[in-house]
Amino acid sequence: MTDRVRAPVRGHLPTVTVWHNPRCSKSRTAVELLRAKAKVEIRRYLEDAPTADELRALLAQLGRPAIDLARHKDAAFHAAGLSRDSAQEALIAAMAANPALIERPIALYNGRAVIGRPPEDCLSLLP
Repeated sequence: MTDRVRAPVRGHLPTVTVWHNPRCSKSRTAVELLRAKAKVEIRRYLEDAPTADELRALLAQLGRPAIDLARHKDAAFHAAGLSRDSAQEALIAAMAANPALIERPIALYNGRAVIGRPPEDCLSLLP
């Protein structure tokens, strides 16, 4: 028996889901980095908006509060009447109603998730 970790066989690459906005350079970079090491399933979250329950599940996978998932420096965040002190459920409801408020990219694999800021952080999910 060996202690070496084998590289994934080409046909048996891990499959990573990415909540992706193709107009975002960071999101495009994350997808490109992941495709070199994994199969990538794309969820265009602006068109296929997550529900509040999906956002709660994502936050559990991230292990982070809702404010970390929100684009809190974006003008739309403040226009929605939100602040860094907004309640968790208010942030979740706002992101479900307006997915443009969600930070991107987000990579999900094997029950864990990361926000790809910087995009290289997405690689930390892979075995």
